[in-house]
Amino acid sequence: MTGKLYVCATPIGNLQDITLRVLSVLSSVAVIAAEDTRHTRKLLSFHGISRPLVSYHEHNKQEAGAALIQRLQAGEDIALVTDAGMPAISDPGRDLVSAAAGAGITVVPVPGPSAVTAALSVSGLFADEFTFVGFLPRGAKRLLGLLDEFRYQKRALVAYESPRRLVSSLEVIAAFDPGRRICVTRELTKVHEEVFRGAVSEARDFFSAKEVLGEITVIVEGAKPGPGAKAGHGAETEAAGKAHGAEQRETAQGEALDEVMRLVQGGMPLNEAVRTVAAKTGLKRNELYRLALARKLG
Repeated sequence: MTGKLYVCATPIGNLQDITLRVLSVLSSVAVIAAEDTRHTRKLLSFHGISRPLVSYHEHNKQEAGAALIQRLQAGEDIALVTDAGMPAISDPGRDLVSAAAGAGITVVPVPGPSAVTAALSVSGLFADEFTFVGFLPRGAKRLLGLLDEFRYQKRALVAYESPRRLVSSLEVIAAFDPGRRICVTRELTKVHEEVFRGAVSEARDFFSAKEVLGEITVIVEGAKPGPGAKAGHGAETEAAGKAHGAEQRETAQGEALDEVMRLVQGGMPLNEAVRTVAAKTGLKRNELYRLALARKLG
């Protein structure tokens, strides 16, 4: 008989945040596959567990994964852990899970702490529906593209972010929609736990004024639902009117954007060019800046 692969959630900070079942599994398996064996050894030592550890991470996952599959096929039970939270979510453990399932090996989830659900629970935002996208895209152009997909969706956007890129990402989100509500959590369950709630522009200013360290989860609230459409012919008329209005706005935006780019090519800073054209046309400066930034990066 083949062994089982246990996918075990471990603490995202506080070492006491671990289930009795995870402790039982970690105590009984033949080997524990860990992202960082040094990190996991501290957890095991804290709970008085002594089991063999093998390294499994992004840079050795092919070779180490093949060896682990062989051990599973030989009948050994293996626990898979990551440094924090649930393995296989924005984590190389997904490849081992996929390989094990493909080989007919039983994969057993042993749930527990998760930075995503922990952050959502304290956000105070309307996030009954949400989409988790892993880490935010690098670069303003790619991030703006993602934000544009969620512009009118009521689902919250949930993502991880590097402390080195947090401020630059908040600057892009603020340019897209400065008033959108956001929650930024940092170092959840640890000594320096921090939860920021407010408008994106406020978050940008807050984190720009300090050194940012630790594990970060970002939640951007979804769009507020608008008034419902009228029934029957009235709805059709309203929809047609909205479409015509949208076409006119698109034309005006295109002309204003062309003017912004002409000013920029003439040597004027982008912020000043946007401010000048927005004042002349009456268009929203933040929207115009977002469009100009996307065209410039494109």
